[in-house]
Amino acid sequence: MNAVRPNAFRVFSVVRGLITSKEYLMKTIRLALFFAALCGLAFTVRAAEHTSLQGILIAASNEPGQTDRRLTEYEPTLRKILRFESYRHLGEDSTGLGVPASGSLSLGDGHQLEVTTESSDGKSIHLKVRWTAGGRTLMNTGLVLRPGVPAVLGGPSTGHKGEVYAVILIGR
Repeated sequence: MNAVRPNAFRVFSVVRGLITSKEYLMKTIRLALFFAALCGLAFTVRAAEHTSLQGILIAASNEPGQTDRRLTEYEPTLRKILRFESYRHLGEDSTGLGVPASGSLSLGDGHQLEVTTESSDGKSIHLKVRWTAGGRTLMNTGLVLRPGVPAVLGGPSTGHKGEVYAVILIGR
């Protein structure tokens, strides 16, 4: 019986050693997978899209007059879309955002854009825009911006005869 016990003990020790080795191996594999996932996450964060947005608040008027020089670059687009006689620069702001992310632009005169970037395919940026002034929502819309191509949002009256607010939004 003594001879059986040492053999049984050895078998138990070998089995216990195998289990311990297996557990060690599993822990090592889990740790390796954890680090691989962590590296993958770091790569994903680094590769995330980023965009910068510029918003310009303007007043568009039916009164003849000169357009503000700061809007010269956008005047052909403004005339094509809004069809007013003159344009005044009222304020602007810009921000950088990841995709997806949210941010805001304070354009002046109490006007603010709350922007949520949703996706980007490298050629365009899909976003949602909420335009507010004085705590009142003026517009909720979705846009697809191409880098460098301005989008124009027509807004409400400024309170002056024949004059309305508008926003130029440019993604880069």
